[in-house]
Amino acid sequence: MDSFSYRNGELYAEGVRVRDIADSAGTPCYVYSRFTIEDHYDRLVDAFKEIDPLVCYSVKSSGNLGVLRVLAERGAGMDVVSGGELYRAKIAGVPLSKCVYAGVGKTDTEIRYAISEGLGATNGLGLFNCESEEEFENLAAIARDMRATIRVALRINPDVDPKTHRYTSTGKKETKFGVDLERARRFFATYGHDAYAKLEGLHLHIGSPIYTVDPYREAMTKTATLVDELASDGFSIRSIDLGGGFGADYESSQSPLLKEYAAAIMPLAKPLYDRGIRFILEPGRTIVANAGILLLKVLYTKTSGEKRFVICDAGMNAMLRPSHYGSFQFIWPVAPGVDMTPARRTLDPQLPGTVVQDVVGPLCESGDFLALDRMLPASIKRGDLIALFTAGAYGMSMASRYNSSPLPAEILVSGNHAQIVRARETFATLVEHELKPTALHLAGSAATGSIE
Repeated sequence: MDSFSYRNGELYAEGVRVRDIADSAGTPCYVYSRFTIEDHYDRLVDAFKEIDPLVCYSVKSSGNLGVLRVLAERGAGMDVVSGGELYRAKIAGVPLSKCVYAGVGKTDTEIRYAISEGLGATNGLGLFNCESEEEFENLAAIARDMRATIRVALRINPDVDPKTHRYTSTGKKETKFGVDLERARRFFATYGHDAYAKLEGLHLHIGSPIYTVDPYREAMTKTATLVDELASDGFSIRSIDLGGGFGADYESSQSPLLKEYAAAIMPLAKPLYDRGIRFILEPGRTIVANAGILLLKVLYTKTSGEKRFVICDAGMNAMLRPSHYGSFQFIWPVAPGVDMTPARRTLDPQLPGTVVQDVVGPLCESGDFLALDRMLPASIKRGDLIALFTAGAYGMSMASRYNSSPLPAEILVSGNHAQIVRARETFATLVEHELKPTALHLAGSAATGSIE
């Protein structure tokens, strides 16, 4: 599952006592386990080894350069959805020939940057994942203008219900993503012979997190049918990007094993692989979610009516998921003592000495919370350290500076060693881009009078 465990009543990250990290780096901070990242990546590669996929890690889940470098050393490519994520991948040492570029709203500047850096080049494995007719026409026009030839995959929308939160359900027809199956054949008929944007792949991503294998089986069935239909139309598909969305254990043993996801996909994918089609996967959460915790300090406790509150030094500014998605994340003291060490990460660990409490942040919002109505030790007090588990994905990557809160530090643990992979923001860095106003020269306009 991960490398965060209690020993003699204290939480450790691999071989490092978490309390020592707080003493050295302060709070709030994210703490990542290198071993867990590597282990989860290796397990995924092994689960899908029969189709030898190019594993393109989803940068959106956690884009810290330290995390990206760990995966780059493992041989991973990257799934990016912006020019900024592409730049991160480049700085982390990932060959851009192993990157796929998705997203419904790529700007001209981003497309030109990606092409200039070699993404989608015909001598590589990476592609532009195209989401619409207008986008394809723009990709082709820019490639022609740059005298480049690029590889493109069409993102299809298979109209599959992943049975996850509606904000992260991306495979239903009513979402903004991809082209529906009815239009996909017409899309290839219209654009499949372009000289500059070579339409040669299919891409799909049905949502995240997905805790049952059936949606993958349904999506793969529809994709395999489309491959055969396109073949009958004279179009040979060279790659299929299955996306990601595999779950993580926010509660103990919540998610299917990676080999269970693979078992649902493989009977349909392996025959296509044997026909020479290359597969791509875009995992994010399943690799890094359980590889990180958010380390917090209790500022105050208070009781209001029958409600008991634990007020911490960060809330939805550092971890948005509970308030934004209503999601569960296990939370527990860092040093609860042997008698209060939980056997499982669950809504109610069923330990004596616990009472119902809300864990909240310091922001001026009633929606600023990390856990509601949670059974937690009654002994929690000012100055205690609290760990929010399964925080490695969509934590820091969705963090904000709301209420002018500096962003947390990020720490990477490897064995008995820890290193800062992102320094904590300071008040000074909060405003560094606001201190020197510069004149904006407005093209095509001139001042015609004074402003009173």
